[in-house]
Amino acid sequence: MRSSRLHVAQVAEETHGGVVLRPYPKTRAGVRTVPLPAFLVAELRALLPADDVTPDPRSLVFRDRVGRPLRRSNFRRRVWLPSLVRAGLLGQVVNAGPHRYRAVWPDREGVEWSAEFTTEREAVACVAVKAVGGMRFHDLRHAYATWLVTDGVPINLVQRVMGHEQASTTLDRYTHTPDDYAARVLDAFTLPADDLLTSAPEDPAEGAFDEDGEGL
Repeated sequence: MRSSRLHVAQVAEETHGGVVLRPYPKTRAGVRTVPLPAFLVAELRALLPADDVTPDPRSLVFRDRVGRPLRRSNFRRRVWLPSLVRAGLLGQVVNAGPHRYRAVWPDREGVEWSAEFTTEREAVACVAVKAVGGMRFHDLRHAYATWLVTDGVPINLVQRVMGHEQASTTLDRYTHTPDDYAARVLDAFTLPADDLLTSAPEDPAEGAFDEDGEGL
């Protein structure tokens, strides 16, 4: 299967007047090519209009209602926070019966609040607005780097797809110790150590005499 790749050649910079597309990333290393897994390619294709057979490569995939780049605040409010709620990572929405959905969320003091709505969409929107905490969108970048390193991708390759000039940046800022690190360390040695320490049964006829032919 032919692999798909994303070529990073420009960035979107948000200013007071809107979002400006810059024709270059922050550093030379930022210009890079990132392999895309098949499931992500399928999701991206699904965002294209059904009749758009040959999309314009200059058109935006993620855009607002009039085709302009999404502002960070709008993306966070309309897309990111509701997605966290639906994924169970921010507050909670419980089906409380026919046309009843209970929204549950914590405030800054950790006090839990709740309210009921007639639609799930309203309940999700309520939690997205009022809940405190949750993942940052930038945390996905940390998770991506940690996933690659944990799965054994060489750090120099992770550095390349992340767009870092120094490998130390990748290691220090964007990788985190997984919860099962102890088991992973032990697994790395289990099979090799077993092979080295477990020798084949020695033939009693071999090694029974020294170099002079006398028994040991």
